Amino acid sequence: MKKFFKFLGIAILLFIIYIGITTYPKLDIVSGFSAKSVASGHFIDGRSLQIIESGDNDIETVRLAKNEIDDEGKFAVSSAFGLKKRKAIYREGLGATLINDDFDETKPYLVPKRTKVETNLPFPYGNLEPKDSIFPEVNYMKLNTAVANAFDSKGEINKRTRALLVIYKDKIIAENYEIGFSKNTKFLGWSMTKSITATYFGILQKQGKIDINKPAPVKEWANDSRSKITLHNLIQMNSGLEWEEDYGKISDVTKMLFLADDMAKIQLEKPATFAPNTHWNYSSGTTNLLSGILRRQFQNHQDYLNFWYASLIDKIGMHSMLIEPDMAGNYVGSSYGWATARDWAKFGLLYLHEGNWNGEQLFDKSWAKYVATPTPTSNGEYGGHFWLNAGGKYPDVPKDMYFCGGFQGQKVIIIPSKELVIVRFGLTEDEDFDFNGMMRGIISSLKK
Repeated sequence: MKKFFKFLGIAILLFIIYIGITTYPKLDIVSGFSAKSVASGHFIDGRSLQIIESGDNDIETVRLAKNEIDDEGKFAVSSAFGLKKRKAIYREGLGATLINDDFDETKPYLVPKRTKVETNLPFPYGNLEPKDSIFPEVNYMKLNTAVANAFDSKGEINKRTRALLVIYKDKIIAENYEIGFSKNTKFLGWSMTKSITATYFGILQKQGKIDINKPAPVKEWANDSRSKITLHNLIQMNSGLEWEEDYGKISDVTKMLFLADDMAKIQLEKPATFAPNTHWNYSSGTTNLLSGILRRQFQNHQDYLNFWYASLIDKIGMHSMLIEPDMAGNYVGSSYGWATARDWAKFGLLYLHEGNWNGEQLFDKSWAKYVATPTPTSNGEYGGHFWLNAGGKYPDVPKDMYFCGGFQGQKVIIIPSKELVIVRFGLTEDEDFDFNGMMRGIISSLKK
């Protein structure tokens, strides 16, 4: 019996050591994710801690975190098992930022200048409610069934859709929200923000201020093989730079989002492991490098902050949108864009109309074609910071469909051949949600 307890004790000790080795280093990531999620969800969208913990943070390991909100101080603090306490602060005009112990919270900071022009036009081009429109070619009973099928039935927690918006010929033909969410809810797009970040290069190219086919303006690469990497390579995610995008462990992407103070530097400092244009590799680090490159195009930080809103976001009336920065002041263009479903839809409409917004051309028509052109070696699944259906991933959906895609199944879907924009927010990925079936149902409601 003594031997049994001795071996049992050794086994327990080895188990504790194993857990310590494999889990403890991840706790920084766990508590960092949780603190940032709580601060953003609460202070940007007004969500309660209970809603955030049961929804946004209902992710394996993230559930381990214990969270607290300080409404007066405007910050959230999270820890896992009482360890690795992390803090995220909220600043009006900037949103929430995950900080470390070296961050000076008392230091003055700049905020972007926002411009909201009141226009007496209905959605999407003005501030008024959308006009009721009945299209004879739309089978509304079939459409409403398709939309309803995207949501959980009472008592179920499987599909976890929070919002679904369908726009046809610039008119909202279906709009539905889960209980507790509405047209005023601000949703985190996660990697849908990448598509917004890339769009600024299309805008600057139209203005003649940048050429994406020239080497990326990164002085740190001037004297090595990386000097051959173009902005085009970065936008298509085939620069050849080393990067690991794995959210299930400590990887390049999790260290960047939840540990780094300057996210624009992480990909910049990586070596080249392949020649440009030969190896597609999805990388959030690349997008934040692009955000850093954008920053270098301006003489001062204020102009960089303003540009994102003045040239695109506020220009097309996405006034609910907020892009959050890292500690160094770079917009986290890979992941941290918030807006209502209707405002996200406006971004989709901008691309549906090939860069034209109510008569003004923000980027050349060729740019819309460019981002929807498959990146070499991506098997037709990826273009210029947009996901594609060119390879037929969704078999019942036209191959000209392309979309902004984010963690947990956030999507702004553009189908030019059907004049459709579909926006979906939720908590489930392709593996758990039938996006092909959802789109098939919506498309089949159009008698054309």
